[in-house]
Order: sequence, then structure tokens, then C-alpha cells
Amino acid sequence: MSAPQLQRKLGLWSAISIVAGSVIGSTIFMKPATMAAQLGSPVLLLLVWVVAGVVSIFGGMINAEVGAALPATGGQYVYFRHMYGDFFAYLFGWAGFIVINTASIAAVAFVFAQYAEFFVPLPRFSPEIERSFCASLPFLGDFYPLENIGLKGLAMLLIVLTTVINVRSVRAGGFVQVLFTALKVGALLLLVGAIFFSRRGSLANLTTVSATLDRSFWPMLLGFVAATTGALAAYDGWNNLGFVAGEIKDPQKNIPRGLIIGLGLCVVLYVLTTEAYLYMLPVDAMKNSPLVATDALQLAIGGGAAGLIALLVMLSCAGATNGSVLPCARITYAMAEEGNFFRWPGRVHPKFFTPANALWLQGAWTCLLILIGSFDMLTDLFVFVTWCFYFFAAYGIFIIRRKIPAADRPYQMWGYPALPLIFLAFAALYVGLTLYTDIDNYLAGKTPVINSALGLVLTAAGIPIYWWLKRRRESARP
Repeated sequence: MSAPQLQRKLGLWSAISIVAGSVIGSTIFMKPATMAAQLGSPVLLLLVWVVAGVVSIFGGMINAEVGAALPATGGQYVYFRHMYGDFFAYLFGWAGFIVINTASIAAVAFVFAQYAEFFVPLPRFSPEIERSFCASLPFLGDFYPLENIGLKGLAMLLIVLTTVINVRSVRAGGFVQVLFTALKVGALLLLVGAIFFSRRGSLANLTTVSATLDRSFWPMLLGFVAATTGALAAYDGWNNLGFVAGEIKDPQKNIPRGLIIGLGLCVVLYVLTTEAYLYMLPVDAMKNSPLVATDALQLAIGGGAAGLIALLVMLSCAGATNGSVLPCARITYAMAEEGNFFRWPGRVHPKFFTPANALWLQGAWTCLLILIGSFDMLTDLFVFVTWCFYFFAAYGIFIIRRKIPAADRPYQMWGYPALPLIFLAFAALYVGLTLYTDIDNYLAGKTPVINSALGLVLTAAGIPIYWWLKRRRESARP
């Protein structure tokens, strides 16, 4: 009897919801305040969201063309194998497992638990007990597993529940993702509507710049780049759709449509939500508001704003968690199935036809990161490492067109080759500025390590495993 195979059960709505659900998390409820401080201009703030969204759509279009031509589960892992070979594809898969995917899932799940405590106080040990057990890991430093144990426990419970759902059924995981995405979109529209229809704000806030705005070129450029970097991080997650390409119905049509529609929806929602904040809060008030969504809604409707925002953030985080758990384990599955990882994660569940082992491995490592409590650093790392690979993914479209010119391409991105070159320029700018800033902060004594370099070190840590697996495969051949 042949081994069970993954089945194509996810339609267009699932594809759209995976993109939108992976992108929309807790960022939109907090990040606009930081971006307002960096820019000092409501018009520039709006422009940043649009520019970052358009650039992300360019990246999505690149992925859509490659994904439609190579509609196999594993997404960019499969693409990189065709572009650069097994070794580079393995590096991406390893980075996804060790940092990119699991750290981002851990961080979002922890935010979910933090906001849940608004409604139900979570248990904690006394400070003496929390500090009684300390452990240390290379590169991560000291950590206290018993610290905030109630928050960590609830975050891990969310990981376990979403993993169970996705182990038992691809269709159920897709349904949950569609449901959560619909709730998140509805919640943001409710937030926007409640603020604008309150008529308690001022349209003048949408164009009035900060009283302390420095209009000289260099400070404005650095502020724009810094804010754009934050916005690009807020749009991150659009590549998750490619990870489940082998389980999408009619992938040649639904992959491009899912990417472009899903990202377009995120751009619209981010712009509307930020404009709603500005309508209630002048940019100078907004930049000093760490909980900008709560403050804006509090001014609009009064009383129950804090509870409503907490609920909205929980919905967004739960959806984003499922939106990452569902597709990201497919990278590990694809690696293992091809022999570029340990064999166990490459097995399909005989009853549910899902990559159950890969899902459980991902869930276990994510829970460990939550328990360690070092995922704040890892979250900083995953954005940098992700954009390093985004650069190579964008360059890879030129390689794919040259390597397999006769391949069936049901979707070809508009604006080739100009748009991929624009995306490459943005990715290079982000990586270069991040390295520069991290090194400068390290030399100034502001950080104990160079975070971006640490991300590269963690990625490189998988290289010995690759060569060990390769020797094992070669020695097993007759």
C-alpha cells in the first residue's frame, strides 16, 4: 500500500484567509504610534503604509508566479531548491524552523495570553520562586522558565490547540483560518467605524504635522526608512501561502489570487485603521501613546474601549497563530520527505492525511521558545533573517525564468523585470540598514550582541546537520 499523500482541500477563501490571517496580528494595534514618532507627519505615515504594502504585493506577485509554476507543498523551500539547489533550500528550511516561523508564532501566542489577562488574572509564582530556577543557553543568555508561568501556559495551550486542529484536518484548519480572518477583518472595520462615526475627532489631524518635525532631508529620510521597516514587518507573513501550495485546489489560479487579494485587503485595513487613529489623536499625541488603539477608541466611545481592544487583539493573535501553524510546518515536512531533514517529520498521518509529525515538532519547539521567554530577541532576529531570504527569493525569479523557460506559467507577474528589481532594492536596503544599525548599537554598548549577526549564526548552526544527513544518505546507498 502506498504512503498517504497530502490532499488538495483548500479553496480560494482559504488562500485569501491564510495570507490576510498570517499578516494581520497585534502589530496594527501598537506599531502606528512608533511610526508616528519616527515620521512626525500624518501624510508620510499614510505613504509609508502604502509603499510598504505595494512592495509586499510585489513580493507576493513574485511568489505567485513561482508558486503557480511550482505548486508543491513547501513554498519557498521548494522554490529555493529549484533556484539554488538543495543546500540553500535546506538553509531556508532550517532558519524557518529554528528562528523565523517558530519565534514569530511564539511571540504572537504570548501577546494573546497577555491580553487574555485583561479578563482573567493568570496564576504566577512569587518572585522568589520564579527566580529560584535559572538556566542558560548559548546566544540566548539566562532565562527563568517559571517566570510568568500563567501567561506562558496559556500561550502554550493556544499552540497545542491550533496544532491539534491542524493535525486532525486540513479542511478544519482552513475553516478556522477563514473564520478568524473574517472576525479580524470585521473587528478592524468595527474599530474604524466606531471611531469615524463617533464624530469626536478632527479631519485636520490627518494633515497636521508635528510641532517638532525636522524638515531637513537626512532626518526625514532616516525616519521614513525606519517607519517603512516597521511597516514591512507588519506586512510579513504573505509568503505562508506557498507553504501549503500542494493542498490548494486549482493552485495555478488560487495562489496568485489569494496572495494579491489577501495583501490588498491588508493594505486597505492598515490604512483605514491608521487614519482612524489619526482622526482621534493628533500626530503629537499619537506618537506618545503606547496603546494607541485603546486611547483612540476610548476617546470615541468611552467606557468599554479597553476591553473591546483586548478582545480584538486576542482575535487577531489567535488567527495569526493558526495562520502560521497551518502552513509553516509544511516546510519541515517537505524537507524531511525529500531526505534533507530527519525522516520522522516527513510522514503523513494515515487517517487525517496531514503532516502531523511536522506539526507536532513545530509545536514542541515553539512551546520551548515560549518557556524560555527569550522570544523577544528571536522576534527581532526573524524579521532580519526573513528579509535576507526574501532578497534571494526575488532574485530567484530571474533564475527560474532562465532555467525552465518552457515551464507552464498560468500566472506571470505584471511589470517584469522592473518590479522584482524594485523589491530587490528594498530588501537590500532593509538588510544593509539593519546591519549598520545593529553594529552601531553594539559598538556604542547599547546591546550585548549584534542581533542581525546572531540571526545569521543561528541559521548557520544548521549547516553541520545538513552535511551529516548528506553523508548518512550517501552511506545508505547500495
